[in-house]
Amino acid sequence: QVQLVESGGGLVQAGGSLRISCAASGRTFSTYRMGWFRQAPGKEREFVAAITWSDGSTYYTDSVKGRFTISRDNAKNTVYLQMNSLKPEDTAVYSCAARRSIVTAYNSWGRGTQVTVSS
Repeated sequence: QVQLVESGGGLVQAGGSLRISCAASGRTFSTYRMGWFRQAPGKEREFVAAITWSDGSTYYTDSVKGRFTISRDNAKNTVYLQMNSLKPEDTAVYSCAARRSIVTAYNSWGRGTQVTVSS
């Protein structure tokens, strides 16, 4: 199992930037892909971005393309989400998750970090 701990959330004004981090520990060698998800109050959790650990290929939901960038630091077993041009609708709890392969679901989850964007 992989343990995930997020950090870096906070309060930012609309148009501002924030970078959140996800540190992985445990069986990190078994990680195929890591992703960021978010859940706003009263809404379903939604996919935000993902990165394949081996080759760094990235994936984004349409609403964050061009504004958010996911990256990884293999030496630190850490994944980052750089969020620019933030909007109030980006307000949510952001959680990172890990999956072992392309055919398995995300099965390791962090507790999340709150991101609040004020208008």
